[in-house]
Amino acid sequence: MNIELLLIMKNPIKFYSTNQNAELLSFREALLKGLAPDKGLYMPEWIPQVSAGEIRSFAEKPYYEIAYEVTRKFLAGEIPDDDLMWVVKDAYDYDVPLEPVFEKKYVMRLDCGPTASFKDFAARMMGRLMQYYIEQENRDLLILTATSGDTGSAIANAFYGLDNIKVVVLFPEKEVTPRQRKQMTTLGKNVRVISVTGKFDDCQVLVKEAFTDPGLSYLNLSSANSINIGRLVPQIVYYFYAFAKLRTGNDDDDVIFSVPSGNFGDMMGGMLAMRMGLPVKRFISAVNENDEFPVYLSGGEYKKTEPSKNCISSAMNVGHPSNLARLVALYGGIMDEKGNISRQADLKLMQKEIYSVSINDNQTRQTIKDAWQRYNLLLEPHGAVGWAGLQSFLKEEGDKYPPDQLYVSLETAHPAKFPEEINRILGIQPDLPPSLEGIEDKEEMFDHIENDYGRFKEYLVENYK
Repeated sequence: MNIELLLIMKNPIKFYSTNQNAELLSFREALLKGLAPDKGLYMPEWIPQVSAGEIRSFAEKPYYEIAYEVTRKFLAGEIPDDDLMWVVKDAYDYDVPLEPVFEKKYVMRLDCGPTASFKDFAARMMGRLMQYYIEQENRDLLILTATSGDTGSAIANAFYGLDNIKVVVLFPEKEVTPRQRKQMTTLGKNVRVISVTGKFDDCQVLVKEAFTDPGLSYLNLSSANSINIGRLVPQIVYYFYAFAKLRTGNDDDDVIFSVPSGNFGDMMGGMLAMRMGLPVKRFISAVNENDEFPVYLSGGEYKKTEPSKNCISSAMNVGHPSNLARLVALYGGIMDEKGNISRQADLKLMQKEIYSVSINDNQTRQTIKDAWQRYNLLLEPHGAVGWAGLQSFLKEEGDKYPPDQLYVSLETAHPAKFPEEINRILGIQPDLPPSLEGIEDKEEMFDHIENDYGRFKEYLVENYK
């Protein structure tokens, strides 16, 4: 056991709020609280390191063992090693394909989990950790989650059937696909789903308001959105996995990742991986027409997209990504929950490490078509935004890097979740993964409210005494 890990076990890492006005918490406390009382997001006070030797050893390990080694860096002293190993082995019992496309360009398919979305990676581990801790404390928990598509189904499935955890999922009524909706609304039991008149950002505001409402403190509220640090830590792992499996064995190897970005939780997982020692040369942050981040990156002025634009990459229809507060904090700045910057981040370093581009719907559709015709690569709208971002980067800056540079683009959802769009573009019906088989015939159960916090509070009080 290395010296750093021994130190963490004796003094576990504490987590601070990005708004800088809340007490430091342990991982367990931050996980169960979700949002800090000052409305900030929790970040590790310091970031543990993964050595080059450890990364080399990952090449021969299955995914769950890599997850154990990486997350243990944050959780040592918080959970016994044997229990953590059980958590990761139970959470990660599915494949993580790394699909070669051309030369050294790969697509990492994060769509093989139980809800066919990358959100499964965080939701399953987070759910097991939450259950582990609250069983020890003999308490109940009410999870509030806003979703723009895949988060809701991943969280609902991860927590479904648990006696001591109840879940409420809010989604924008017109901005999720039927299959995404049915993955949430056909469960029942301890899962309630609410359609909201408005956008994802509106759902997110309702959830955040409830967390800081003293009148609801009796509910023991927590979040499973990417605002929760418990979502972020598991998302670090697949960046290490991809590099370890694809590197040539040379210690000078590095990688460039292209990440389709909406609420920027996925992107933050990668940024933390880089800070932990993963040799990432550059990140490509590809967004849809909600372009507030590339605009900010280009000049340092942040302005929310209000209202958010409705694009076919619906899970990325976010006009004010919550995790930008974490990204700004990582570069030494302070951004509050409303997007106000009181201390500017190191923009030059951010520009050096991140390339960001906005991809519109026409480009997204063309990318799906080109990828299929040229490479037999089947992408859905979110993965297509990531792949289009990579193509844009190669065109603008590719000549700055060696011909054998390793690139990995993230595919974040299964194409079968978007059958209408795929059929319109390619004239084919994607094969259904096991998690979607038979879902069309299941009965839906969900409620509807207007975009009004008072009404949402009434709903919670009426249904959770």
